Amino acid sequence: MPVSTLSFRAPLFVFSLLLLAACSQEAAAPAGTEDTAAPATPALAGAVRLDGSSTVFPIAEAIAEEFLAASPGVRVTVGASGTGGGFSKFMAGETDINNASRPVKPEEIELGKTKGVEYVELAVAYDGLSVVVNPANTFVDFLTIAELKLIWEPGSTVDSWNDVRPEWPDQPLRLYGAGTDSGTFDYFTEVVTGKTGAARPDYTASEDDNILVQGVAGDEGALGFFGFAYYEASADQLKLVPIDGGTGPLAPSVATINDGSYSPLSRPLFIYVSKSSAARPEVRAFVDFFLEMAPAIAADVGYVSLPTEMYEAGKSAFAKF
Repeated sequence: MPVSTLSFRAPLFVFSLLLLAACSQEAAAPAGTEDTAAPATPALAGAVRLDGSSTVFPIAEAIAEEFLAASPGVRVTVGASGTGGGFSKFMAGETDINNASRPVKPEEIELGKTKGVEYVELAVAYDGLSVVVNPANTFVDFLTIAELKLIWEPGSTVDSWNDVRPEWPDQPLRLYGAGTDSGTFDYFTEVVTGKTGAARPDYTASEDDNILVQGVAGDEGALGFFGFAYYEASADQLKLVPIDGGTGPLAPSVATINDGSYSPLSRPLFIYVSKSSAARPEVRAFVDFFLEMAPAIAADVGYVSLPTEMYEAGKSAFAKF
């Protein structure tokens, strides 16, 4: 059977028709519709600046590391100059976010007003202030809030353990605690001595909780306080002291902090976000990421996650901000 010559021409003929049709369609396409694919989202870039509470620092640092893995084009810096020192920078417009272990004070609010700084407060975790002694201390079984006040109040003459309880040994008692720019210091003094910032001055103070951990771990006569996460990270070097807030001695733990029974030394932790900074896509993306990751990261670094509804309320508030 002879082979038709059309069968040899057909592929070329069909290709020519298709090419002509494609050219005709391209020529007839309306202006502006040449590429209907959605443009690629540009990679995030820029910088996000955080400072403030050394207590919030472990959470913020861990989340910053996770965010960097997802958005390597954004540079996130996390400082730890204390809640008060951080608010000074934040209200001056020097940082985007302030980490805080207490709510903003009236004088800090006024400073922000003079600088035109608007902000939103977002709770991110719970913490329980931990009172600790050196592991070599075998006699301290618990302390009451009244005993802590006796030790820490301005003008206190307590310098030996038997000044606290006569049955305790006549051994030097040396104190370690948060510096005066720390929200931890503010909260501790408000609860223990009855007035924010009121404390004896003759103690080893630092805004860096790691220094306090090392101080207590290396001093058999030590008594100190700092955030629960720092105790958790160094529990093998420290002895946790249960506190009697009026209902019997109780030590901080994830359970007692979360259910509020570790009272009155439990507290929420916050981040404050500047409105002008939140207008930048890298800052907004970081805060969204922070609120999404906070429940898991808070638990990972030794704090207690908020109830789910509190995180959802924070997300909603920030979305409207």
